[in-house]
Amino acid sequence: MKQTISILGSGWLGVPVAKRLLKRFAQVKISTRTDEKMAHLAALGLQPYLIDIENLQDNIDPFLNSDILLINITSKNVAAFALLLEKIEQSSIQKLLFISSTGVYPNNSGLCKESDDLSEVLHPLLTIESLFRNSRHFQTTILRFAGLIGGRRHPGRFFATTKVPAKTISSAQAPVNLIHLDDCVEMIEQIIKREVWGEVLNGCADTHPTKAQFYTHNALALGLEKPRLSDDSAINKVVCNDKVKALLDYQFIHPDLMQIDDYE
Repeated sequence: MKQTISILGSGWLGVPVAKRLLKRFAQVKISTRTDEKMAHLAALGLQPYLIDIENLQDNIDPFLNSDILLINITSKNVAAFALLLEKIEQSSIQKLLFISSTGVYPNNSGLCKESDDLSEVLHPLLTIESLFRNSRHFQTTILRFAGLIGGRRHPGRFFATTKVPAKTISSAQAPVNLIHLDDCVEMIEQIIKREVWGEVLNGCADTHPTKAQFYTHNALALGLEKPRLSDDSAINKVVCNDKVKALLDYQFIHPDLMQIDDYE
């Protein structure tokens, strides 16, 4: 018997993931905060719900009537997540996948691994991660994605402009930590397929060119003005992806950031 999954968040990542999972689950529920998106989501074969975790209503209960919950929203409201947790613990959810960020690692931390001691780091996402990981009502996996590119997010537009002077890339010699949308979707599906629960995983491409190299290359590829460079701080943060590749036997679709040309 096929399971049911609920996806909290229907943005840049939520919709592509939901469309991919339609073949795997009997029912895919998905949330939005706007009435305007309800009809569009339904037309994709999804079951939409109007939900805002900062203003929870009774409709959260049928939304949470699923086997698996994927949380993929940008909110860092710890109090709202604490109230959401209470609702989840009263539901049928058995497995929870929380999309977090490698932003929880400090910029001066060098090679960042899931085993790093972050007990002294103050970050709302770490607090939210702990809320879910400490619950005994379901199993949780935390997936920390690096910077998100792909789809409508072309990195050439991040620091470039047709105006003169061009925008400035700060910390230009810092290594970039990014992941393409295709790998985000594939990684989520593989975690669910392989039932990799109770883990913390980093999602980040293999290569780490400097910000100057990467963003200049992509700006010029769009025919935009070359960004200005400013090496105004020493950032040496490099996100390690060894664990996710080992646990999922995962090979990145886009391992080399300088070779990506798959953008809308």
